[in-house]
Amino acid sequence: MGRRDKQSAKSTKGAANKRAGERRRSNRQRGSLPYSVTAGDGVVVNGYSEEWLSKGFNWVYREEVLGQTGALVSGQVVDIRSRAGKTLGTGVWDQAGKIAVRRFRAQPGPIDQALLGHRLSTARSARPISDNTTAWRWVHGENDDLPGVRVDVWGRHISIALDSDSLKGLLEPLIDEIVKQHETDAIWLSTRGVDAETGQKMSEGQIWGEPNDGVIRVLERGIGAQVYLGEGHDKGLYCDMRGLRAWLEPYWNGRRVLNTFAHTGMFSVAAAFHGASEVVSVDLSPRYLDRARTNFDINGLDPNAYEFLAEDTFKVLDRYRRKGDRFDIVIADPPSFSHGPKGDWAGKSGLSRLVQACAAVTQTGGWMVVASNQGAMTPKDFHRAIQLGGRKAKCQLRIIHQGSPPIDFPAALDFPESRYLKIWVVHVGRSS
Repeated sequence: MGRRDKQSAKSTKGAANKRAGERRRSNRQRGSLPYSVTAGDGVVVNGYSEEWLSKGFNWVYREEVLGQTGALVSGQVVDIRSRAGKTLGTGVWDQAGKIAVRRFRAQPGPIDQALLGHRLSTARSARPISDNTTAWRWVHGENDDLPGVRVDVWGRHISIALDSDSLKGLLEPLIDEIVKQHETDAIWLSTRGVDAETGQKMSEGQIWGEPNDGVIRVLERGIGAQVYLGEGHDKGLYCDMRGLRAWLEPYWNGRRVLNTFAHTGMFSVAAAFHGASEVVSVDLSPRYLDRARTNFDINGLDPNAYEFLAEDTFKVLDRYRRKGDRFDIVIADPPSFSHGPKGDWAGKSGLSRLVQACAAVTQTGGWMVVASNQGAMTPKDFHRAIQLGGRKAKCQLRIIHQGSPPIDFPAALDFPESRYLKIWVVHVGRSS
């Protein structure tokens, strides 16, 4: 969008904020979370839930609720009580989801702007992000004591992701505190849940600031990336892989690199930026590859000097295998699920096949980078899939690096679900 004159911009921004305020007031009138309230109504949970809550786990599953007092509505603040009447904390009631209550306090008390502001400030102080990175996660949900809420920073833009419609009442105080604590031009909302009253997916898009298309440029360790904030959860850059890209920086130079399931090409751009001799990016989506080309271009890298293949990854791998063409580094960071003309892909069941196919085109002595962000795949499952794929490819695989998310993606020890990301860099050997 072009720049508007100052008066027009002021008027437009005022109108946008007014509309956002009207939406938030409407939400509050429909029974969602007030600014400040001490819970009076409550739920009684079973012994299993009480045990987990005592350990710091902040979810109450619906089957763990034995009863409730009062006519609860989604988004209402509730006390959580044991069968013996002991108060176990204060949370937000979800009328429809499998998680019935998300606990925000281990003791009784309001879930208000002061609490949210304190949690935001505490999370920010734990993230010493350098100036050459302008895309990072400010709040990582349960791991920053704001269950079901993620806040990401994209330069002067912010995105808020809510796991449930029941949390929509947090938006007004969250927005107020975000604007106080960060220089912000616009705030965007994306959700996973549906409206408990209408059954429709909650609206997504810009909820604060001067209206714009949400296409902006950010930095990751000095490398530029274009992100698309109005497109739900997939912004075009996955910041939780920043640590792996940082670890790989010294090793790209002079290497032939094959990036499968390339998405918008951040691994490809990093490889080229740091001196890879050849980079091939493969993704079934021409749209994603066009965005990858844009990311090359904004970093001063000529996209025409690199290869982009809008094809099925397995077809490309099989073609390279038959040609006997091998790469120094092969990246296998697939989505958890995807749909294609050859059928559906599921990471948990398909990873061993992908590892086998990638190993077949990895140079002896080369590396495979294998990652999964699928929470349902345990570390043991991940290990077995890579091990099986290597055996089928008749390769000897050795772990040379086990990656972890960067500092802005903490994993609370009392919240096992947070340890979703699994990353191995493996050396590929073959018997002589």
